[in-house]
Amino acid sequence: MSIQTKAGFKKEFFAFFRTHTLIIVACAIIGLSLFSPLLVAGLGSMMDSMSDVYDEMGVDISGMTELLASSAAVGMALSIEAVVGTSLIVVLLLLNRAAGGEQKKRSVIIPKSAGLRSFAYIFPKFVIYPLSVFIFAFLAILAAWPLSVMLFEINDVTAGGVLLAGVLSGVSMMFYVCCHLALGTATGKAGMSAAILISVSIILPMVFASVGLEYMFNPFALGALASIAAQSGVTSGSFLADNLISIAFASGIMLVTYLVALFAQNARKIDNTGDEIEL
Repeated sequence: MSIQTKAGFKKEFFAFFRTHTLIIVACAIIGLSLFSPLLVAGLGSMMDSMSDVYDEMGVDISGMTELLASSAAVGMALSIEAVVGTSLIVVLLLLNRAAGGEQKKRSVIIPKSAGLRSFAYIFPKFVIYPLSVFIFAFLAILAAWPLSVMLFEINDVTAGGVLLAGVLSGVSMMFYVCCHLALGTATGKAGMSAAILISVSIILPMVFASVGLEYMFNPFALGALASIAAQSGVTSGSFLADNLISIAFASGIMLVTYLVALFAQNARKIDNTGDEIEL
């Protein structure tokens, strides 16, 4: 590894750690994964304690309270939705600085103006941030497992299903972070990149679902596949194979996003003849 690449890793790590972004990202992902089953279990308990009030109103809530308190798979599904949904939005916004936001600050020298190679600038980003969110998402799903078992009456969650759900959730987070890094560093507009990807993460899964392609090996289905894995477990070799194909497909796209970011950085023309750097 060259000196420039080592310096790039050091720069990204300290920027991630010393600004407390790493801790906030970890707390957001793991915290939201634990909060969701707690919220649902608490709602079920509250409705059960108010059953007399509902009976007087002529409303039968027995089916609802039974559903909210019965299955640990419900808690796992809610945790996964929180990780790949709400926490994803928080993570994308927190990583704006790394995804091109730093290029707007005059105190930050863009690599070529200092004689640095684009590889040393781009490559560390695509290692530190995607791997970090994968680890946090995986740990969040593992943490939600015993909590869901404790809160709900029926333990219908298997270890294999939880592990697969954790991997799928982590890869889903990695996919969006890689896209954010590529679009943000290529354009220098991190806010626009975050807005686009947040919209895509909400709209595209619904579009695929409306045309019956929600589980057809596309990276936008990883969150839904994680929920299915947690609730049904790894029931067959074909189910596991289908998920592995989805992971491989998403990994291929992540590699493409890295190459696009590197190409865009190499293609930039910098004029240092004036007082300011012009891109």
